[in-house]
This record gives sequence, structure tokens and C-alpha cells, in this order.
Amino acid sequence: MDIVQKIEALGESAQYDLCNACGAATRQRDDLGRWIYPAALPDGSRVRVLKVLMTNVCEKDCYYCGVRASRDVPRASFTAEELARAFDRMNRADLVDGIFLSSAVCAGADRTMDRMIACIELIRTRYQFPGYVHLKLLPGCSEAHVERAVQLAHRVSVNLEAPSAERLAAIAPRKDFFHELTEPMRVAKRLIDASGGRLAPAGQTTQFVVGAAGEPDHEILAKTAELYRDLDLRRAYYSAFQPVRGTPLDGLEPTPTWREHRLYQADWLLRFYGFSFDDLVFDAGGNLPRKADPKMMYARSHPELFPVEINRASREELLRVPGLGPRSVARILRWRREGALRELGDLAKTGAVANRAATFLLMDGRRPPHQLPLWEGWPV
Repeated sequence: MDIVQKIEALGESAQYDLCNACGAATRQRDDLGRWIYPAALPDGSRVRVLKVLMTNVCEKDCYYCGVRASRDVPRASFTAEELARAFDRMNRADLVDGIFLSSAVCAGADRTMDRMIACIELIRTRYQFPGYVHLKLLPGCSEAHVERAVQLAHRVSVNLEAPSAERLAAIAPRKDFFHELTEPMRVAKRLIDASGGRLAPAGQTTQFVVGAAGEPDHEILAKTAELYRDLDLRRAYYSAFQPVRGTPLDGLEPTPTWREHRLYQADWLLRFYGFSFDDLVFDAGGNLPRKADPKMMYARSHPELFPVEINRASREELLRVPGLGPRSVARILRWRREGALRELGDLAKTGAVANRAATFLLMDGRRPPHQLPLWEGWPV
């Protein structure tokens, strides 16, 4: 198998790892079929990232995974030199700006990490690449490997896959939730903090496979909120479970994509709107309701908090209003110092979804006339 075929095969295998992706629909494929994804950096810029596995030869046997050990699929592996050289050629040809390197676990986590780190060291030293690197921390890797990874990469990640040890055992019985998954995250947090943010400046992320273990949204978001609080996680990714033919979970129903969407909406509230986990509204089964987005559910569940006076409310109060987001709230606070907002037209100019917000607002003591929205969109 030549280098191009390996990139195609191992890029294909890497598509299920979302910790650096914006979703499969946004990927780009060049004329050789290489897998390139856009990634958003902390400063808001975007880079084109080659997302690839070091190998898809795996000793783990996760029930949901397409490259699990007992599944008959084509296997391929890179040497460190092969992948580093291939990436350098792609970078010099202006096809990619960065690399996201993950891997299946072959001959133990540490030996696989040795190969991954050797590849990135070559990219950094031999090929003098200063740009974006995201490096996966494999389950059970040593503290020394975590330390070298945060020295080399802008971002590192560990895929928790499930919100608890009990849920993980149902889909990945060969993985230890605490020792192999959360402990490397804690080590990375300690090393990043000790460096003052110099190491892995883009922090760390994780990913959940939603629905494979029968877990409700309540459990996933409770774990996510804990990770944001205790480990300074930069973000979580949520991947709706889709059964893969020839795996033990082949017969399960796929997780609907609307559920993944609701999790991202709730996550957005936790990260950017000042919401806590306790602010989220779940149904009797512990899931986010389908009928309305999490911010609208909060507003409807707290009628005592609304309407708020747009010309006097605090930033925190305004961010609780459906239809208002961080940017529109910043404009409201700035513009109202120059004069009161009196009409929905004034509100719309801030970038708010004015008709959506109107139900929950007073403008100079009056409820603005509006039409009720016919559908629930992304929460702002």
C-alpha cells in the first residue's frame, strides 16, 4: 500500500473521531481523496487540518467501533517517517495548515504513543513546522507520554466515549474509565496549569458516543459540566451513535441527530451563556426535550424571571432571554448607553432574533407587539 492509499485508508478510519472536526459535511477532499477538515482555533481563526490515524490495527474491541479488533476490515499503518514526510509535502503544497493525529491501540498504548510522538517530533524538528497540531492521548498512556504530547501539541484530547465507568463497560469493556481515560486528562491539566498555559495552549477536549450505552442526556451533561469545572476542558464533542455492520451493536437503533443537536445547544449555554448544569431542563427520562431548545425550555420553566426590561437588565439577565446571544447582548449594553431601545426594529439591529425575544422582554415598560415563532431554532 503506497502513501496515498494509506492516507486515504487511515483518514477514512479517523472520520469517527470528532474532537477536531466540524462535522463530516464540512470536510474537503482533494483530487487524491485525502481527508482534510476545518478546525476552529481559540482565537477564532480556522485552519485546514489533515485528520488521520497512525494505525487502524487495534487490540481494543469496543462494541460500537468500525475498526475493533475482531472485525474483518482492511488494516494499514504508518511509520513515523512516512506520515511526517507526507504531511510536510501536503503542507508545502498548501493543502493543509495542521494535523490531527489519533490512532487505534496496537501493541499497547505506550508503544503506539511512541510512534505518534516520533511523528510529531519529526514534523516539528526535521520539517520545522510551527503550526497547529492536535494529538490524541491514547487510553492508558504513561505520564511521560502526556508530558511530551503537551510539549509538542497545541491541543490534546482523550475520548471518554461514555459519562461513567458503568456506561463505558457496556460499550468498551477493555477500557478502564478512571485509570486509562480520566487520569491522562488530569495529568494534562496539571502540566498545562504548571506551565502557565504555555503547553498545549488550546487545552484539551473530549468526545462522547451518544446513546450507545443507553445513557440519558442528564448523565452526559453532568459529566461535561464537571469536566469544564474541574479540568478546564475547552469543549466536548457529541457523536450520535450510528450502528456499524458487523459489530455487537449492529442491531441497535441509531441515535437521532436531533439529540446530538440538543446536546450541542445545551453545551453552548454552559460555555458561553453563564448557565449551570442545574439550569438545564430534562424530561422524565433524563433527556433534553425535543419540542424546544434548552434555552427556551429554561425560559418557559421560569416564568417568574420574565419579562425583563431590556433597558435596565444586567448582562446575565439578558443572556437568559431566548433570541439574545453574547454578541447581541454586548451591542444592547453599548447602544442603550446612548438611548433607550424602544422598538423591535431597534433590537433586530443588534443581531438578536427580535421576534423570538419579544415574549420575554419589556421595552420601556411595554411589551413589544410580535408574532410567536413557528419553529424552534438554534438557541441565542
